[in-house]
Order: sequence, then structure tokens, then C-alpha cells
Amino acid sequence: MNRKSASIAVALSFVFPGLGHAYLGRRRPALAFALPALVGGIAIGLQLLGGLDATLAYVITPSGSMNVLVLLLLTGAWRLIAMVDVALVARRQSGLRVPAMALTAVLLAAVIVSHGMGAWLAYNMYDAGTRIFVGEGPDGTPVPGASADASPAPSDDFVATPFATPETAQSRINILLTGIDSAAGRNHALTDTLLVVSINPVDDSVVMLSMPRDISNFPLYDGRTFTGKINSLMTWARNHPKDFPDGPFPTLIHELGYLIGVPIHYYAAIDLAGFTRMIDEVGGVTVTNERAINDPKYGWLDGGSGFYLKAGKVTLDGRTALAYVRSRQGAGDSDFTRAARQQQLLVALRAKLVSPDMITKLPAIIQVAGDTVRTNLPTDRLEEFIGLARGVDGDTIKRYVLGPPYAVHPPNSTTGGIYTLNLLPDRMAKLSIELFGSDSRYAGS
Repeated sequence: MNRKSASIAVALSFVFPGLGHAYLGRRRPALAFALPALVGGIAIGLQLLGGLDATLAYVITPSGSMNVLVLLLLTGAWRLIAMVDVALVARRQSGLRVPAMALTAVLLAAVIVSHGMGAWLAYNMYDAGTRIFVGEGPDGTPVPGASADASPAPSDDFVATPFATPETAQSRINILLTGIDSAAGRNHALTDTLLVVSINPVDDSVVMLSMPRDISNFPLYDGRTFTGKINSLMTWARNHPKDFPDGPFPTLIHELGYLIGVPIHYYAAIDLAGFTRMIDEVGGVTVTNERAINDPKYGWLDGGSGFYLKAGKVTLDGRTALAYVRSRQGAGDSDFTRAARQQQLLVALRAKLVSPDMITKLPAIIQVAGDTVRTNLPTDRLEEFIGLARGVDGDTIKRYVLGPPYAVHPPNSTTGGIYTLNLLPDRMAKLSIELFGSDSRYAGS
């Protein structure tokens, strides 16, 4: 019998389980080791054939990343078993010399390290996913928001509450983006940022609507009138549960949809402190600052005051980007200019996230998102949402801040000196019909 190289046998089994046994003439063990590995390879190949969007959506969801974790552990163990077994067969046939033993040890270590690192990344993706998607637990069942020590938001507010659902895959998708401030001394949800993103899957058109926090004296969807400001509605509903049985956050969701004329289907609550990490993780974002910002009253989360930024094209790191979307007291600035900058920055961040060079940064980005974002977006539509985000032309996004001319400041004598805004129903209705057509509730009135 010809002496076969033990080193070659082990190396072949390292490449693919069963190849080393086939090299040694052990056909049955070769087939036994190869078949499970082949099935796993086919499963991976089929997933990859679905395209980049489908693959990204799969690994981002908790169920998908858990499947990847299990697959990495099982395939790693199977490769180790195949390599050890072929080394033992080679030893019985022709002896296992020192070089072969050394190579075997190195290759075994390579399998352990590579699969261990992959499993660690998959677990981190799974862990982040279970925190991002409040509607999916380990078994895919609905769960409430993360616990108070793990979530930047109160767990009783940001939950997988079922809201309106798009009627078909071609129906308009409306998403509320709101902010959470988890800095020291600010352990509460801030609804000063109320931004609705409306996507039309048919033509990939996008509309962004920012509702100023000072909107007050507006009609409620149940026929009553709320006399306070809209940024206090969630807190008021939480403190008066008998008057607002839907709950604080669902009340806000339903009300915003009622005012703009189309239902809100999903939400994404973003932690402002973690937002800075997200910007840094993608390498900063570039925007065109239309005019210089000079805000001596701006307070930095890490201490200090005063924010100044030149006009023109600028690249913002996380810390500066947060100031860019929070500053409102500079000369010529207001909640309206701040809301416009928030929309501008989100468009710039979207462009950065969908760029091909972000693929290698995906695990780190998802991990940061796990500390930053809570959403009830359904994971079974993630592939669709990723495709929509990639297909949107940022230059064609329509952006509106619902201040003047859609709202007016009433005389101070009627507000007790408090700055408020009242929506103008006719102008709001006209804009809603212009943007959403027959989908708007105003279309039939």
C-alpha cells in the first residue's frame, strides 16, 4: 500500500470535511463527513443567491443571526471532528510524524479561532437585534421594550404595540422618528423631535415631515381638543390613562397620523447620545451648512457651551453632528431651522449607510444601533426596507417643516406669553392631499 501523506490528508479535511478521508481511500467516512458539510454549504449558497439585501436582512434579524451562530458552531465542530478523525486514520496507516502533528495542531487552532470569532460576531449581531427590534424575541414572538438598565427609553413607552399596517406591499409606508435623550439627568423620552418619513414603494419617492414641538390646541383623533403642546402629549397621556386608554406612545403615534392625514405604521426611537457613536462609526457625514451657526447658549452633553460652525460643505463627526441637529438659539435659528437640519443629516446618514464600503463595518454599526435604536419595524420586511433605502435618490426627497405657512403663532395675549403654534387646517389639508393624494384622510373632506 502506498504511503499517503498525513499532512496532506489533514490539510484536505481542513479545506472541506471528507476530502482527507477520500485521499486516504476511506470512501464511506469521506461521504459521511462530506454530506452534512455539503448541505450546509448549499444552504449558505442559496441565502447568498438571494442577493445582498436579502443576506443583510437575514443576518441583522435576531432569528437569522442566531441561525448563523448555530451554523458556525456546528460546522466548526464538524470540521474539528473530521480533521482529528483523518489524523487518527493516517496515524494507523502510516504513522503521524512530528511535522504532521504540528500542522494538525495549527489547523485545529485556525478552525477554533475563525469559527469562534465568527460565532462571537454572530452573537453580538443577535444581541443587538433583540434590542433594536422590540417586536421579536429569541423565538420570534412579540416582546416588550428592553429593561430599564439596557434601554435608553422607558420600557412602558417603546413597545411592540400593533399600529396601523400597510394594506399591501405597494402601499405607502409611514414611519415616525423620535428622539431619546439618555444623557446624565435626562432619563426621559424627548418628543421635541417628531419626524415622519413617508415612503411610496411604487416609485421610491420619499417625503419627510417635521412637526414642531410647539404645536398646540390641536384636534385629537377621538374628537376632543388638546390644549397643551404636542411634545407634552405623551407625558399627559401617561399621567391620565383613563382619558387616553391607548397608552402614551400609541396616542402620540395615532395623533400625528391624524394631523398629517395618513396613518403611522412604524416607529424608530433614537437615543441621541448613541447617535454620536453611530456617526463616528460610519466615519462622519458630509452636509452643506447653508449659513454659519453661532449659538453661544448651546450646552454640550459632555460639558461646556457654545456651538459655532462655518457655512458651506462640512464633514461632521458624531459630537458636532449632534450639536448640528440640536442647536436652535443662534442668530436666525429656531425650532424650524433645527428640524430642517435634522432632516438634512438623516438624508446624509442614509447615503453613508448604503454605500458599499460600510459592509465591513456592519457588525460594529449594528452593535451601536443596539444601544441606540428601538423600532417596531417587522423583521420580515427588512429586505424590502433595505432595498428601498438603497434605491432612494437623496436629492429627490421632499422635506417639510410644519411651521409657517402651515401653522401660525397666535397673539401672546391669548397664550399667557407662552410661545405656541396653531396648525392651519386648510393649509395642512391642502399639503396632505398634495403629498399623499387619495391616501390622505383629508381627500374625502
